[in-house]
Formats: sequence, structure tokens, C-alpha cells
Amino acid sequence: MSKKNSPTLEEWKRLYDLMAQVKELAPWEWMQEDDIFGVQMPETGEQGFVSVMGMLGEHFAIAVYQGAKGLGGFWNIQSLGYAAPPELVLQIPQVQASFEDREMVEKADREVMKQLGLKFRGANAWPLFRSYRPGYFPWYIEKDEADMLICALEQLLDVAPRFKENPDMLTPTDVEYEYLVRVKKNDLWEDSIQRITFHREVTLDLMMNEEALEYLRKMMPGKLTLEIDMHMMMEPVQEKANERPYFPFMLMLVDHDSGMILGFEMLTPLPSMEAMWSEVPAVVVEKLAEGFPPKEVLVKDEMLYLLLQPVAEEAGFRLKKESRLRMIEHAQQELSGFMGGRRI
Repeated sequence: MSKKNSPTLEEWKRLYDLMAQVKELAPWEWMQEDDIFGVQMPETGEQGFVSVMGMLGEHFAIAVYQGAKGLGGFWNIQSLGYAAPPELVLQIPQVQASFEDREMVEKADREVMKQLGLKFRGANAWPLFRSYRPGYFPWYIEKDEADMLICALEQLLDVAPRFKENPDMLTPTDVEYEYLVRVKKNDLWEDSIQRITFHREVTLDLMMNEEALEYLRKMMPGKLTLEIDMHMMMEPVQEKANERPYFPFMLMLVDHDSGMILGFEMLTPLPSMEAMWSEVPAVVVEKLAEGFPPKEVLVKDEMLYLLLQPVAEEAGFRLKKESRLRMIEHAQQELSGFMGGRRI
């Protein structure tokens, strides 16, 4: 854990005190995950959307989804249900305060507990605070994330009892995407109704290897049908001690007819997922230019489909979106076994 951006001891104490109050209140007994309300940070205006987990009696946690992007990610997972890939939760910006078993607690967590003189015993008894950022391994929270969690937990203690008495309070209007958001005015917290806008457009500065693209054009029209996919690898990579680990992504090209792996490339979500996505068109063109001109490329991921549309137009092949890529699935399993890793 980096000491530079870590919460102060006073902030840690406040977090543990609030978690004790949340545990005593047990809002998961009457609140479901999709009973969501917002909290607006007083100084920055940043919004967090609070969700309570634990009604099923398995995992007790408070998640704060950060901004419209975090909230949109939450609703996307809810809409997919059991079809949602497990790694999707790691790509939603959020902070979590949870109750865990002892084996989930790390050395850095114990050091803070020791400084505060705190001891816990039993199942689901140990408060744990973690930050989730797209492409990264869940990690220790930083100071600004602690501030958001403190505000979220404080307002949960206010909202949850009122919601128990009035379950309609979190759907204040019949208008879609309007939420109850707690805001601070004149040093007092109050309810407000805010419409949340979800920005689906992502502007990327796409990279391209023009030399490889020209070489690919000369090989067209192609005869191959290819499956192309990207997936998050199971094993996180930590390049420096105390530095936040990240999950590498595997870009893979497979022949649709034979199942042969024609190429793969390991990509990193550094400094951001957007930066990684920007590399994809150039990498795919370079792989195709190695001697695999396609007549058709099959993908299943919406982002990959959007990224490869300009490549398809420039090179002259058909791009088609499928719900499942069977040859890719088989190849991923084989490669995973060879590398000694597993998908999440």
C-alpha cells in the first residue's frame, strides 16, 4: 500500500466506526442490490451510487459505483444476469466496503487495525476496503476513495432506515434514470432528485500501422474466415513492489474452419483501458498482414466490433458480430492450459 495517497489514521478510524454501525443496522435485511441512491461529494461534485449486498446471506458489502460510468456498468451486469462474464465486475469503477473472513485480510489491513487497536473474530467479521478500477486488480483504497466511502456509509445510515419505512423513496419519480441523490447544502445533507446521463460514446485516438495496412490491401481479397477476440487473463501482473497489479488482456486470431491459432498478442490496460483499445486496430492489421488476409472476421465483443469496423472498410473484408465464437473458446482453453493460467 502506497503511504503517499493513503487515508489518514483518523479517516481509517471513521471508516471502521461506520462499518460497525452498518453491521448493527444490517440494511441488507431489507435492501436489495438494485435499491440504489446517489451521494454527491461536497467539494468535488463527484457522484457515487450506493448499493447494498447481502440479502442472500453470503457476501455482505456496500459498493459505491463511481459516476455515471460506474452506475451504467452496474446496470449492464444486472441486465446480463447469469450471462455476465465474471471479469466484467472488475471493469466497473467502484469502491467497496465489505465484511470478510480472516483469510481475506492482508498484512497492510492488519497494520491499520493494529494501530487502531481493533480485533475481530468469526465469519464475515473483518471489515475490508477495496478499490476497483477497470483493468486493475482490486487494491487498497486511496484518500479520495476513503472520503467517498465515508460519505456513502454516513448517508446509508440515514437513507436505509427511511427506505425501510418507505420503499418508494428510491424511485422518487416515474421518469427513467432519475435518482434520489444526497447532497450537502449549508453544512446539511438533504435529498435531491437528479437525472443521470449515461454517455455511451467513447472517443479514442486509434493507432494504425499504415505500412502493414497497405501490405494487407495487396493480399486482398482474402479467403479465410477468422474469429478474433480479446479476454482478460486470470493472473494479475505487478511490475513493481507496492504498485497496483493489473490484468493483461489476450488478443487472439483463430481460423474459423480449422481452429488453428494464427496469432495472439498480450496487451496491457496501461495507462488506461482506452489507451489499450486504441492499439487494437494496429495490432490486428499487423497480425493479418503476416499472411492471413480474411474474407470475413467474426467477433462477439461490441467494443472489438466498433474498433475493427474502420479496418474492415479499409482492407475490404466483412465484419460480423456473433453471440459465440466456438473456435476461440477452444483455443483459449488450450492456450490457458499451456500457459498454466485460467480465465477469470
